[in-house]
Amino acid sequence: MKVCIVGAGAIGGYLGAKLALAGETVTLIARGSHLEAIQKNGLKLLMADGSGQIATPFLATSDIQEAGPQDVVILTVKAHSVPAIRTSSPALYNPDTMVVTAQNGVPWWYFRKYSSEYEGTRIQSVDPNGIIEASIGADRAIGCVVYPATEIIEPGVIKHIEGDRFTLGEIDGSKTERIQLLAQTLKQAGFKAPIRNQIRTEIWIKLWGNVAFNPISALTGATLEDICRYPLTRELARQMMTETQAIAEILGIKFGITLEQRINGAENVGSHKTSMLQDIEAGRPTEIDAIVGAVAELGKLTQIPTPYIDTIYASVKLLEATKVRI
Repeated sequence: MKVCIVGAGAIGGYLGAKLALAGETVTLIARGSHLEAIQKNGLKLLMADGSGQIATPFLATSDIQEAGPQDVVILTVKAHSVPAIRTSSPALYNPDTMVVTAQNGVPWWYFRKYSSEYEGTRIQSVDPNGIIEASIGADRAIGCVVYPATEIIEPGVIKHIEGDRFTLGEIDGSKTERIQLLAQTLKQAGFKAPIRNQIRTEIWIKLWGNVAFNPISALTGATLEDICRYPLTRELARQMMTETQAIAEILGIKFGITLEQRINGAENVGSHKTSMLQDIEAGRPTEIDAIVGAVAELGKLTQIPTPYIDTIYASVKLLEATKVRI
């Protein structure tokens, strides 16, 4: 398959490297010194077991339009970066191109092909002017929940820390030929790629923790285990997650685990810095709107009070405004 990874950073590079090594025709969209290193030396992937391989993509470029039409486009840029590629990304599409949305937080398509009173509602925190939807279109969209942990340890070098699962789902819950082909392609590259007919439930399970642990870590500089083991921040996370669960349940989501199990799962990850903390430390914009702002917005939509979420959201927005080079 012709696969374009838009945002070949830590996660995108991991995906792209393994797909290229499996024989797929992979184009990587990257920039800066990372792109230069890939163009010169290929993309090196260091696995958690200590092994390493160098993948040679079909094309590595910063120019989306140079890539041409693809079978699959995997968006691994951060949620706030998607609007910036809206004018160039249509060059990647043919009539059947799938667009895999691999961002954290609430996706822009959440209320598309969704049988409820909220069908057609636009989530302003994620797609305020409808520009993402206009660029991609709901028919192309494939939901994806990302579980691996990876990092760029130097330009052109991706280190895999843990995890290999990318859960997939059509946004209408169907099990189409195209998503089965996509899942098979990922499996052949060595990933777990289960197909879920309730992809929104999977999104909420991950978001349930992210909505609390990401912003708390960004504000405090603490790791996951630190947040979970300190009684005051553990209770703060619990309160934020309780508000989140109430919203999700109004939207028809049934959580298969308890809140304490979700917190314990985060604690067991250990001394891991969340992506939001890493962004703050690097002076980059965060995914605060997609992860926390969107949940606060859904609270207003469903008339669920979110005082803890609102407070933390405002605090991180101020931190971002004063500390991040936007």
